[in-house]
Amino acid sequence: MAKSELHANIPVFVPHLACPNDCVFCNQRRISGTAEVMSDVYGFLSNAAAELDEKFTSAEIAFFGGSFTGIGEPEMRRYLGAAKKVIEENPKIKGIRLSTRPDYIDREILDILKEYGVTAVELGAQSFCDDVLALSRRGHSAKDIENASKLIKEYGFSLVLQLMTGLPGDTREKTMFTAKSAAELVPDAVRIYPCVVVKDTCLAEMAQRGEYEPLTVDEAVFRAAEMAEIFIEKDIKILRIGLHSSDLVRDDSVLGGGFHPALGEMVLSRLYLKEAENQISAEFCGRNVFFEVEKGCISKMNGQKRQNILYLEEKYGIKAKTVETSFLPAGVRYVNVKTFQ
Repeated sequence: MAKSELHANIPVFVPHLACPNDCVFCNQRRISGTAEVMSDVYGFLSNAAAELDEKFTSAEIAFFGGSFTGIGEPEMRRYLGAAKKVIEENPKIKGIRLSTRPDYIDREILDILKEYGVTAVELGAQSFCDDVLALSRRGHSAKDIENASKLIKEYGFSLVLQLMTGLPGDTREKTMFTAKSAAELVPDAVRIYPCVVVKDTCLAEMAQRGEYEPLTVDEAVFRAAEMAEIFIEKDIKILRIGLHSSDLVRDDSVLGGGFHPALGEMVLSRLYLKEAENQISAEFCGRNVFFEVEKGCISKMNGQKRQNILYLEEKYGIKAKTVETSFLPAGVRYVNVKTFQ
């Protein structure tokens, strides 16, 4: 992306301002790094807007962390009013996005969001399997996700679905059902989060008692890659794969599960590997092979410590080299496989 097209987010975390219950995986203080309610929202946003690097030509105010639309109308209007004022003063800031629960969406709430210029609503859907939602103490159903998603789209907001894999009771099959169900709602984008066991959560206690077995990192990569394929096939944008690492790493909050600082890169690498392997047939065995990828994508094809290349060389008896190309054939998404002398 050219510098003239770079977009920035101004994040405001609103931890646990409205969550009616503690989901088993959730400790918002550790995930967001704060437990304090912001007193001067306008001051914070105004300062952040003034500090936007000149290379960013657009920005967005993002309310994340808690169930924003459940915090009570006066407080919600306080946050939104400050955001709207800052947007009016800063043409570079194009809109407001927020995250919330599916059961905290109705027409009255959406009317308020429309009034203040909200542009995108992210729903913490997590799963489309009611048994997984119940075991995770989500407090809403898959039908709630569907209803909220349709309302959000009806009002013209951009819809983003946040999904998890590896929750209590979840399986690979249920994860795939969740991804396919989400894709059927045609969101503008998704976030994929393999479940992570964080300190001071019910999930941590369940794991300690042997009542819950966390995903391994390899399992998390495998499942997230399968989910990603579904959304890529439907041209649904994937905003992120895996949690941000900074706060979790800094205070050793992670006890287990699908967490790795480079998880998103590992998932992409797996997609490159799968496409390459699908093109290798018997005629390639014992030969020299080029893996052609777009500029800047060699590391994605090679994998961490060249594990993709080593795997393919050992399995198929080939000698491989990854090279950049300015053109991939039609129907090829990531990598084109060719033999050479």
